[in-house]
Amino acid sequence: MKAIQLLGPKGQATITLTSSLPRPVPQAHQLLIRVHSAGVTADEISWPEVYKTSTRIPGHDISGVIAELGPEYNGPLSVGDQVYAMLHVDRGQGQAEYVTAFDDEVALKPKTIGHSEASALPIPILTAVEALERHAKVERGSRILVTGASGAVGVMLVQLAKRLYDAHVVALASASKHDHLRELGAAEVVDYATPGWETRISVDAVVDTVGGEILSKSWETLKGQGSIVTVADPPPPWAFTDEVPKELGLHPGVAYKYFVISTDSKALSKVARMIDNGEVVCLPVVPFPVSDAVAAWSAASQRGRKGKIVIDFVR
Repeated sequence: MKAIQLLGPKGQATITLTSSLPRPVPQAHQLLIRVHSAGVTADEISWPEVYKTSTRIPGHDISGVIAELGPEYNGPLSVGDQVYAMLHVDRGQGQAEYVTAFDDEVALKPKTIGHSEASALPIPILTAVEALERHAKVERGSRILVTGASGAVGVMLVQLAKRLYDAHVVALASASKHDHLRELGAAEVVDYATPGWETRISVDAVVDTVGGEILSKSWETLKGQGSIVTVADPPPPWAFTDEVPKELGLHPGVAYKYFVISTDSKALSKVARMIDNGEVVCLPVVPFPVSDAVAAWSAASQRGRKGKIVIDFVR
């Protein structure tokens, strides 16, 4: 089968397209998915997990059709179902013509969109849902700051915070994105290039997608014992250590969290229904045929692109 591979050591890996890898066989409770489209996350080239797999195939966001069921599968999905999925962070391998998946990773894709659009959604959807529900613990009517609000994750955060919690969303993004973010449900829009923006905002929770100086400044926007959640890549120094954020000294009541997303087929199903009902707008995508997969990865690493880069294995 055709697949994208990362060859060479981490930090010096080369992205290549191969046609010689064997098609996987679903085991036990697994599903075999024929991948129609796969999303490209440029930062994945620096993630350690892909280098621990035997195939070195990247890719966690996919959309396709169930081609085969494992011998012990007894779930609700059937051969021929059109699905989308986020493959577990430790396994990935979605940028291939076929990939195996588990029931808790896979949901029926939205009916009103194609596979290219669907393959851009799982990671942004699941990041937004987990941040809001499990870590920021948003309540109805909360005031929330979303940094990097015009990015893929940010766009889902703005919409789901508004639709699921009727939150007062403050979207931090460049001025050129403000009109679109208002259309998506942001109550306030703030230009991150404005000096002192952090002193003019007061919120209950921050969900950060940017990190660095933006994350540090975001602490100033919290009132009382708020919460700050980040999914920034690279993560802050305190993400995987006993170190505490330096900002905690001035904001001792703030809860803070960095997380790596989990699979959640129920969340994917819920948002798929919202998309089909017109409640959530999808991300713009820039599709590349699999023959141009190397160029797709190059495009994904560039700033200012006009949409999420996806690779189409079936056109």
